[in-house]
Amino acid sequence: MTNNAAKASTLRVKDTGSARIDKWLWAARIFKSRSIAVDACKNNRITINGVNVKPSHIIKPGVQIDVRKPPIVYSFKVLMTIEQRVGAKFIPEIYENVTDPKQYELLEMSRISGFVNRARGTGRPTKKDRRKMDEFIEPALFGFGDIDDWDHEDDDE
Repeated sequence: MTNNAAKASTLRVKDTGSARIDKWLWAARIFKSRSIAVDACKNNRITINGVNVKPSHIIKPGVQIDVRKPPIVYSFKVLMTIEQRVGAKFIPEIYENVTDPKQYELLEMSRISGFVNRARGTGRPTKKDRRKMDEFIEPALFGFGDIDDWDHEDDDE
């Protein structure tokens, strides 16, 4: 049975020897769609050996690819070139994640700091704040107080 499982995994993942970078990024599940992978290449977010690459760039096994997804840069070593998308369980056969651990620390720091630096009062107003604003704005829209109030004072004289 284990031999059949090994055959199934090799049948599902076909090494093509070379592949377009945009197809490989999509097939290796680094990007959700091929068009997003193409846009990343066009926006100089994909580099090989420090050189920006076009979507049609051909890659071979052994190449290290850097993918810039702000705020960090992921690094992958290509183990196998594929052009058809495969299941997540086959990913360890396709590439090795060689991203620097400091990059993941940077990601965690930016995730945490997003909640801490928010100044009080920014963003959507609370229900209490909205009621105070309504009390302030309403007289300006409809006049100050009741119009008849000042007329009654004049009638007394």
